[in-house]
Amino acid sequence: MKRRAFLKNTAAATALTGIGGISIGSCSSLNQKHVTILHTNDVHSHIDAFPKDHSLYPNLGGLSRRAALVDSIRKENPNTLLLDAGDYFQGTPYFNFYGGELEFKLMSMLNYDAATIGNHDFDNGIDGLYAQLPHAKFDLLSANYDFKNTVLDGHVKKHKIFKVDGLKVGVYGIGIELNGLVNKALFKETRYMYPYALAQDAEKALKVYEKCDLVICLSHLGYDYENKDKPNDLMLAQKTEYTDLIIGGHTHTFLDKPTIVKNKTDKNILVNQVGCYGINLGRIDFYFDDLNNLSANGVSIKV
Repeated sequence: MKRRAFLKNTAAATALTGIGGISIGSCSSLNQKHVTILHTNDVHSHIDAFPKDHSLYPNLGGLSRRAALVDSIRKENPNTLLLDAGDYFQGTPYFNFYGGELEFKLMSMLNYDAATIGNHDFDNGIDGLYAQLPHAKFDLLSANYDFKNTVLDGHVKKHKIFKVDGLKVGVYGIGIELNGLVNKALFKETRYMYPYALAQDAEKALKVYEKCDLVICLSHLGYDYENKDKPNDLMLAQKTEYTDLIIGGHTHTFLDKPTIVKNKTDKNILVNQVGCYGINLGRIDFYFDDLNNLSANGVSIKV
């Protein structure tokens, strides 16, 4: 989107100042680095825009519009990553007819950098997901699904590191409990591991051992639940130490701006989710000064 329009939208944006202890307004160094994170979740095979007479989302969404928006932002800031928090499959006849091939091909054309796996991405079975992998020119990430003894063994990474403007951006994935959501015959021997400890292992690997400047979690746990014993993104944020941003999915939660949560060391972490069906694109802008202090703005953009 145009810079003027983006700056107008950031009137409703979130300023993250607790990580590096500086504010957006103080980022005036000529050596400042700027990384933009774009994200989607729960697109559910919605390739086309909603019709003009739709009761909830008239004339919103559509992959071609998202592509134009993403392209505009990348021209504004080439140091941009595009990520997805799962459930790209299931929801329109495109999935029923093509089995996920079209979704992966189009995401690849948009140059998605990584995605995690949602429960509906198993709707054609683990074999169906595996069959579409050749069409995905991006990595699938999951730190708490063990795919040993399945066809996906060796095809899903726990995390990935991207080099962006001289910075290291580490991204890891976290998935929801499949039992009760997905028929066991579909996910077969996939083993779900309790997410909080696995997230802590992943973020420590990225920050402490790999020395990442920015750590991002792609989560399909869900934003929040009445049952606080059910793993969710807000609680995950409180239990992390090195993660800077959680990009969520599953609960189709529409946030105008990211939620700021205090992590286990009392530092700010952003949690964001942009609803569903591709009608919004999340944008988080991270700024690093010459001392590597970190601040951020976040906004949800209508597509």
